[in-house]
Amino acid sequence: MLKELVRDVPDFPKEGIIFKDITPLFRNPSSLKETIDKISDRYAGQKIDVVVGTEARGFLIGPAIAMKLNAGFVPIRKPGKLPCETATMTYELEYGSDTVEMHKDAISNNDSVLMVDDLLATGGTMAASCDLVESLGGKIVGCAFIIELGFLNGKEKLGKFDVFSLLHY
Repeated sequence: MLKELVRDVPDFPKEGIIFKDITPLFRNPSSLKETIDKISDRYAGQKIDVVVGTEARGFLIGPAIAMKLNAGFVPIRKPGKLPCETATMTYELEYGSDTVEMHKDAISNNDSVLMVDDLLATGGTMAASCDLVESLGGKIVGCAFIIELGFLNGKEKLGKFDVFSLLHY
């Protein structure tokens, strides 16, 4: 049922891309609950101190998953969006580079961390986010996604981590 609620939007954000739109899935209360429950259930019983959500759609599911796991929530943001002292991680893209950051005091040494985002594509953003969390002393328990685009092989960049995706394309 969840896969039926993901809408394909051709040529967004640029020509040739088929964007996987999860807003119809979120609009449906039972599907939203199922999404949060399935990801949370996958990690229930494991010690999770912090759920980290990457900007921007990781923010939509991260706090709800954190509440179900009795954990805190921490955002990873694009540069310049956080008000206190930050740690940054720059990573390479196909054409250029990008940077993610989080508050330096957001992760304590040896915190067990669940990383969440809506989509696993090439894996670059999540790999950089995991490197950032580890640089602050966090221990990654897993990386969870609503959607995985398997043909882009993003899971390879996350090879040392447990990767869980609800929907596969």
